[in-house]
Amino acid sequence: MKGTTASSPEEYVATLVGWRRDCVTDLRSSVLRARGLEETLKWGHLVYLCTGPVLLIRAETERILFGFWRGQRLRDIEPRLKPGGRYEMATLELRKGDALSAATVRRLTREAIALNKKLGDPRDAAKSGKKRSPKR
Repeated sequence: MKGTTASSPEEYVATLVGWRRDCVTDLRSSVLRARGLEETLKWGHLVYLCTGPVLLIRAETERILFGFWRGQRLRDIEPRLKPGGRYEMATLELRKGDALSAATVRRLTREAIALNKKLGDPRDAAKSGKKRSPKR
């Protein structure tokens, strides 16, 4: 889904078909149940903000990426989160037939929001060179 022409989160979802649309719709529904999140279309995919970026949902041809800026701190909730990138990022790769419960999505989202509220914008910590332990 690189180079999406969507101009809103709703349009982004509307461009998807089949299992990818179902997966993104389910993820989005669970994520949006959390209070205090702002949903936007940024960098060609769905991004959710609260005191900076919290999480993303990105549909690709063969997979959906469900990623968290401080996701390395959330691996005790969902061990399939794979660390990588800056900002303590970790992502879960979902393919056709993969399952992730709505309860787990909601818990990950709540914990990710709490981390941003406690620690601030993850991009600021990276700019200042602060190294934070992935432990809570």
